[in-house]
This record gives sequence, structure tokens and C-alpha cells, in this order.
Amino acid sequence: MSTSPPERGLLLDSHAFLWWATDDSRLSVRARDAIADAAVSVFLSVVTPWEITIKHGIGRLELTAPPRSLVYAQVARHGYQVLEVALDHVLAVGDLPRHHADPFDRLLIAQARVERLTLVSGDGVFDRYDLSVLW
Repeated sequence: MSTSPPERGLLLDSHAFLWWATDDSRLSVRARDAIADAAVSVFLSVVTPWEITIKHGIGRLELTAPPRSLVYAQVARHGYQVLEVALDHVLAVGDLPRHHADPFDRLLIAQARVERLTLVSGDGVFDRYDLSVLW
């Protein structure tokens, strides 16, 4: 894990996105300050709303608003750059060691690596990868 400043910007993990959106105290002060920094580009991968929508739909995630409303409101309010899933991202998943099997996490890791973004996450599993992580 690297704790250096973002190379191109920040990529929010799902819990970081939700905790920022809801002003949840579980978001670290360091992550909160970095996301709030107007000089830093903040990216929201389409993987994050996909994961949120699935978990909400099966009852594993309670939200204050429907996923569609929540995500669009946050993108508009904070000016997140939406990161689509590209062929390079998908193929880069195959280059990752098998530290864990979560498909959402693995695609976020691949996107962060390909796009040279710092992943904002408190999930310790990311520490096992050659990846810039901020928490």
C-alpha cells in the first residue's frame, strides 16, 4: 500500500462513497479531507453504483434514497468524474493476484491501477495489492 498523494485523482470505494454521501463518521478524517480538496479530481466508477444497486435490491444495504437518486444527486453535487468500465480495465483484472475474489473490488483495483488513481478505502484487503490506497 502506498500513502502518497493521488497521481491523477481519487477513486472511491463503495463504502467511502456512501459514507461521504451520508456524512458518516466511519469515513476517516484523512479520506474526508482528500475528497473535499477542490484541487483533487474525484472519480466514481460505475462499478460502485452497480454494487450499491445489487446490494440494495437484495436487502443487504439500507439507503435513505433509491440508488439512482442517491448516485445522481452526489455526482451533481460534488462534480465526480464518472469512470466507465473499459476493455483495458476488464483485462487488467486477469493480471491481479488472487488475494480475494470479490468481483467489484477486483474491478476497482484494476481501474485504479490502469488509470493511476488512488483508491479511497478502509478495506484492508486492498493493502495486499500493488496499489495506491488512502484511508
